[in-house]
Order: sequence, then structure tokens, then C-alpha cells
Amino acid sequence: MGGGDKGLRPLAGEPILQRIIERLAPQVSAMVINANGEPSRFARFGLPVVADGVAGYAGPLAGVHAGLEWVKGNHPDLAYAVTVATDTPFLPSDLVSRFLAEADGELRLMVARSGEGVHPVIGLWPVSLAKGLEASLGQGERTASKWVAAHGAFEVLFSDVEIGGRRIDPFFNINRPEDLAAAEGWLQAEAS
Repeated sequence: MGGGDKGLRPLAGEPILQRIIERLAPQVSAMVINANGEPSRFARFGLPVVADGVAGYAGPLAGVHAGLEWVKGNHPDLAYAVTVATDTPFLPSDLVSRFLAEADGELRLMVARSGEGVHPVIGLWPVSLAKGLEASLGQGERTASKWVAAHGAFEVLFSDVEIGGRRIDPFFNINRPEDLAAAEGWLQAEAS
């Protein structure tokens, strides 16, 4: 995408991150943004911003860890944290309820699966995993898919969604300019 924060790129007139916040807010009791660098660039969203607690830009697992630590420090009564990527604007509106239903009262790591495969960063994480995740990061682990598989993550299957008359993966992520253009086209078709 040419650098910068993908979540701040405009999609149908608003930042991708705003669309994600709007989809996730009704599903959770609190939200935090994980981002390294200057946090003021996210001020418009009115959410706390927490940087990775692990040095060296260790990737998505470090972001998950930062989120788990934030929940422990700010909402110690919560057993779970939900994580999503900031480039997935079509997240299911029932993401959290589906995870919780599949957990069936058992405290377990849940991750999203779609027709495109497993999405290890989109998950329901027991906050109690923070210490083990920190240890793994300290040992150099950086691969989210490897970590969730090694920790017995339960995969919850989500069907495609219809947007603008097309069936698309609900975890479609915007990685390239052509992905952004495709998402823009689907939303324009949906609006008309």
C-alpha cells in the first residue's frame, strides 16, 4: 500500500479503521488500538492507543500481547480479548457472539476460519494467555498461525458475506491498492 497505516486509508469516505470500529463496538465492552509510533494519529477515534510491549516491531503477536496486557490492566474482570486486523473492513457483525457460542462456556483460544483459510489474528483470546505469549515472543516467535496452532486454537468457520451483489470473504483484507479499489467498488454497488 506504499507505507503508512492501512487502517487510516479512506474507504467509501471514511477510514477503514472507522468501519472496523463501527462493526466491533456493539459486540464488545471496550476497545483499544494497538499501534507503534505516534499515537496522536489515532486521536479522531477516541480510543486508547497502546504500543507493543516487545521491542523490535515483533508483528501481530506482539500486538495481541499488548492488547491482552491492556485488558489485564484496565478490565481485570474480563476473561477474553477479541483481536481483529485493521485492514478487514467487512468483519461479521456476529463475530464475538459466534466465538462465544462455540466456546460453550469453556475458556479457550478461538480463531476465525473462512473459505480463504485460517485468520489467526482475528480471534477470541483468553487473557490468561498473556504470560505464555510474552514468553514465546521473548524466544523469538513471530508467526501467529504457528502460535495459535501450537496452543490448540479452535477454528470457527464464517461464511462469505454478500456486498454489492458479490460473495466475499468476511475477512477480506486490504493489502494492495487494487484490494482497496475492489472494496470501494463493492460498497458503491451496495449503496446503489
